[in-house]
Amino acid sequence: MSPPEEYWLSGPIPEIPALLQPAAHALLQSVREVKEYVSDFPEEKLWEKPFGRAAVGFHLRHLSGVLDRLLTYAKEESLTEAQFQFLKNEGNGEKAPSLQQLILDFEQKVGEALAYFKTIPETILTEQRFVGRKKLPTTVIGLLFHAAEHSQRHVGQLLVTVSVLKNQ
Repeated sequence: MSPPEEYWLSGPIPEIPALLQPAAHALLQSVREVKEYVSDFPEEKLWEKPFGRAAVGFHLRHLSGVLDRLLTYAKEESLTEAQFQFLKNEGNGEKAPSLQQLILDFEQKVGEALAYFKTIPETILTEQRFVGRKKLPTTVIGLLFHAAEHSQRHVGQLLVTVSVLKNQ
């Protein structure tokens, strides 16, 4: 059986504005690849840091956390104390969820992102937004594009870390 087409080759996602299709496709691809890469990953290695690099658990937590934060900024909202706590603990393996829960959390956050995309009129995509305490300027589409490409970047790092740990 041949692997499924990548999301960007599978046509438009219903109700997602045309200009957000690439970001939606990249997020869905990220979920698919995470599931593939960690399908037989040993739970006991979830928080190992090979060569001092970030753990698989960190990448999975960070995927959910950064997506949540970027969506908050896109909505012109401020981060909550809970979001700051989540950020602080992304790399902490103590009391961390299981591998399967981390995957489910990311998949759920992508679902929330896609639901949000469906509510966005294309006319606001170039509206200015601000990031962080320094209020760094960007746009709605800049935030959403970055959410997608940042997810893909961490999925790539996760793949390398998984490969190293599985072959130790």
